[in-house]
Amino acid sequence: RETKFLAALPDAVDVIVRGIKAGLPLFESIKVVAADSPEPLRSEFLAIIETQAIGMPLGEACARLYERMPLPEANFFGIVVSIQQKSGGNLSEALGNLSKVLRDRKKMKEKIQAMSMEAKASAGIIGSLPPIVMFLVYLTTPQYISVLWTHPTGQLMLVGCVVWMSIGIMVMKKMINFDF
Repeated sequence: RETKFLAALPDAVDVIVRGIKAGLPLFESIKVVAADSPEPLRSEFLAIIETQAIGMPLGEACARLYERMPLPEANFFGIVVSIQQKSGGNLSEALGNLSKVLRDRKKMKEKIQAMSMEAKASAGIIGSLPPIVMFLVYLTTPQYISVLWTHPTGQLMLVGCVVWMSIGIMVMKKMINFDF
């Protein structure tokens, strides 16, 4: 639900900007978004319309969007609208900037995912090489590698290898995972 909301929010903000530039009030532009947007966005903007219809100021109704959809992007939208309602200013420019920021954040997130997937693939290949090589050596010359599990020194070496591989996997996981 949050992913679908985030995918549709920049387009909805652009619709609001175009409506404001065309001379529609903010409330009417929000109604247009509520009527024409895909589902997660439609229900959230209908909730804004309903709360405003029962007497809550539009800025506060938009700020409550973050309570229903706890995403930073929803919070940005609520803050921009509520600040504009309190202090005035060019709402179409502020929302246009917000739309650009939302699109840039999405692009950066996708870029980070692509780069981390490359690192994850490399980590998987590097991590799987020792067991694969060990298995292939076992297939070709079993007496050569069987010393690892029959002799106490070999068993100690296997335990050491497992420990070091586990530490390596954990370090690579920490390096690859990004919080954005």
